[in-house]
Amino acid sequence: MDPTPIVIDSAFWISAGSILLLLVLSGFFSGSETALTASSRGKLRAQADKGSRGAQKALDITEDNERLIGSVLLGNNLVNILAASLATALFTRLFGESGVALATLVMTLLVLVFAEVLPKTYAIINAEKAAAAVAPVISVLVTLFSPIVGVVRVLVRGVLGLFGVKVDPDSHMLAVREEIAGALQLGHSEGVVEKEDRDRILGALDLSDRTVEEIMLHRSKIEMIDADAAPEDILQQCLESPHTRLPVYRNEPENIIGLVHAKDLFRSMYNQVGGAEGAAGRLKDFDVSKVANPPYFVPETTPLDDQMREFLRIRSHFALVVDEYGSLQGLITLEDILEEIVGEIADEFDIAEEDQIETTTDGQYLVEGAMTIRDLNRATDWTLPDDEANTVAGLVIHEAQMIPTVGQVFSFHGFRFEVTAREGNRITGLKIRPL
Repeated sequence: MDPTPIVIDSAFWISAGSILLLLVLSGFFSGSETALTASSRGKLRAQADKGSRGAQKALDITEDNERLIGSVLLGNNLVNILAASLATALFTRLFGESGVALATLVMTLLVLVFAEVLPKTYAIINAEKAAAAVAPVISVLVTLFSPIVGVVRVLVRGVLGLFGVKVDPDSHMLAVREEIAGALQLGHSEGVVEKEDRDRILGALDLSDRTVEEIMLHRSKIEMIDADAAPEDILQQCLESPHTRLPVYRNEPENIIGLVHAKDLFRSMYNQVGGAEGAAGRLKDFDVSKVANPPYFVPETTPLDDQMREFLRIRSHFALVVDEYGSLQGLITLEDILEEIVGEIADEFDIAEEDQIETTTDGQYLVEGAMTIRDLNRATDWTLPDDEANTVAGLVIHEAQMIPTVGQVFSFHGFRFEVTAREGNRITGLKIRPL
């Protein structure tokens, strides 16, 4: 039997032109998907603020990534399947039964090169520019395909629900906080972002995830004024104290009746004795409780960002921390919160403290048990978890499920912990090294 003659007529050219057009559309959809998902929303926002309508449209349609990707994938699959069908029909007409295999090979190469790799590569290189250019067209397609995508979304969530997978309808595929944190970590690993700059920005981002309890000064370290003490002793205590604000208690430290500012105390005592020419004997009638301001109490579970806003709102820098039973747990200041962002803030009145970390000749770290895990991670660039404990000693006790004795060694989270000092039930010294 004679082979089927190759007929090149108007139908051939129409089919070939349609396949070419569909390949172009496929490349458009592929590149648009990559551009819109890979573009930086920060850069798009900057362009939109300068008047770019395309950038603003790109920001609008990427608010709902699920609907955007669903619409783009729907359009991409439609044109790819239609192009493959037309190519199969055309090659079958030209080459008979062998045309099916030939059409599969040719279309795979064409789609891979011109509809996938080429447009996606361009979109990655020029993400924001490409996103702003395609956003108006994609926006129209998203609106047109919205009913179909909505049905598909319901079906997908229904199928996932059968396997116990729940999808939050309000969730975002790209969380801004995680995106910023990831970019900072990547920039630091590549040497573009300095460690100090990374720590400051991450510290600001972490304020909402951390509570007052994690950074407060424990009640055992709070310096207080006894309201029943002699005025001369109170004056001497305030003069020797490095702090300008001191809590005032009566009868027992748990009974806080107020907060004294050193400037108010000195001014009131000066007036009590009658000025520079007054008699010091008048000071014996001085009542410190009349100078004290009402105490400000906050729950220990308050997030740091909320507490910072509250400090700024009430124009106060000092708060006493209580637990769910109202018992005093510690105190926190605005400076404590700021130190979580910028690092340790020291002035000429701060008492110099010994370093909480020392390095041995064999590369091990001598750490105080009371040091917070966050400060240790910052100093050493480690990633010890602080979900279950705030201090290094607390982490060891949590993992060991006991109060260790001096000399005991534990290994967890990729590190070796050796207890070097203990006072009562409190671990005061540890030797740590990475495994």
